[in-house]
Amino acid sequence: MINSKHMLPAITLASFLESTVVPIPIEALLVPLMQKRRDQLWLIALMTTVGCLLGAMLGYLIGYFLFDIMRDLIMSYMTTEKQFAAFQERMASDGFWFIFSTGVTPIPLQLATLTAGVTAYSIPLFILATAMGRVIRYFGLAILVYYFGDKTEELVRKYKWSASALALCIVALIWWLTLN
Repeated sequence: MINSKHMLPAITLASFLESTVVPIPIEALLVPLMQKRRDQLWLIALMTTVGCLLGAMLGYLIGYFLFDIMRDLIMSYMTTEKQFAAFQERMASDGFWFIFSTGVTPIPLQLATLTAGVTAYSIPLFILATAMGRVIRYFGLAILVYYFGDKTEELVRKYKWSASALALCIVALIWWLTLN
């Protein structure tokens, strides 16, 4: 795949699948690919982002239409209209930061895509939050590969959880500052 003419479509498809049905982080594939194909580093990050955004939109639509189909069943056995309305209000006020945080942390993006669809969260804000989070994540990896080359994989393995915790704290701080 690394030297194939289908490398870019393949990484786009892999990213699409990762953001919809495959709960395995794409970084395991992305970092080695970026290391071997530094000549297309930025294009790889871009196509990974595009695939993710397309997959996120599908996840949103699945959440939206599946909830629409199953609404009566869900309201009968899992929640009430009042609880769901409160959840929708919370999503309307804090959804951007929730979606954004799933884009930069190891929290599965599928959780945000389905939740956004179920609550009929603003599609433009959903796309913006998802894009911002994943641009930071994928282009951040590209920057690491650009500067650290073959040592990137080791750095990612070593500092993944620390970096994720730091990213989550930064998102929480920005969210808190916007409330005050």
